[in-house]
Amino acid sequence: MIKILTLLLQMSLLIFMVGNLLDMGLRLNLKEAMGGLKNVRFVALSLLWGFILCPGLAVLLTKIIPLEQPYAIGMIMLGMTPCAPFLPMMVTKAKGDLAYAAAFMVLAMVVTVIYMPFVVPVLAKGLTADPWTIAKPLLLYLIIPLIAGIVIKRRSATFASRMQPIVSKITLIDTIIMLVLCMVVYGKGFINAAGSYAFGTQILFFFFATVGSYYLSFGLPQNQKSVLSLGMATRNIGAALAPLFALAAIDQRAIVMAAIGVPMQTLAGILASRWFARKASANETLNKANN
Repeated sequence: MIKILTLLLQMSLLIFMVGNLLDMGLRLNLKEAMGGLKNVRFVALSLLWGFILCPGLAVLLTKIIPLEQPYAIGMIMLGMTPCAPFLPMMVTKAKGDLAYAAAFMVLAMVVTVIYMPFVVPVLAKGLTADPWTIAKPLLLYLIIPLIAGIVIKRRSATFASRMQPIVSKITLIDTIIMLVLCMVVYGKGFINAAGSYAFGTQILFFFFATVGSYYLSFGLPQNQKSVLSLGMATRNIGAALAPLFALAAIDQRAIVMAAIGVPMQTLAGILASRWFARKASANETLNKANN
């Protein structure tokens, strides 16, 4: 029975990844995204935090906290996969710049696919996989759906606008099913992880990744800093899990650790977006007073 549920969970994860990226492509304003990508400072800081500092933070935490190796692998996988598909929703709540959210999402998805196949074997000690084994699910379930959505929108914006709500609803239903299956399949693993420093490690990771990226993003206006920080506060769980599911001999505790990132990033994203919204409102009030 568990094998069948695990298979269903893997299928729901694939639908989750494909649906979210297709949905993103159908909604994406490519002109706005390209505009954000021309901002050299924003791109440089996004790459620095997303693919150097946050992975480094994840590795550091696994060194100083006595995590078992499978949990450490899951933590490092989370550290290498910034930007959840629901980033625009969080940015809207934070009163951030949606054009830069689009730019950040495109940048994060493309770099993740290029970056992970070569860096995972180096950082995630004990995870033996060749680059193609890691790259294949990322290409199939992240890049191809995103490109498909962009192409459909460019060919027919009307058809894309009709298709997008359907894709969004299907993905939402699948997300609920995926979360339920995740609790059923890995519920015992979540309970066991409670005494393994797994939750504490992730709390520290999300705190330092969110706060650090906000206060150390020098030179960016507040509405762009909030985009960058929310990109760090949320994780692409599908990208973290896909390579793990592709490996037949993976310890399930690595998958559990990555799955714990679902509630953790949701909480981090909600708290951070409220914090940034208050800062944005304070800035607006100050600007009106000065004018």
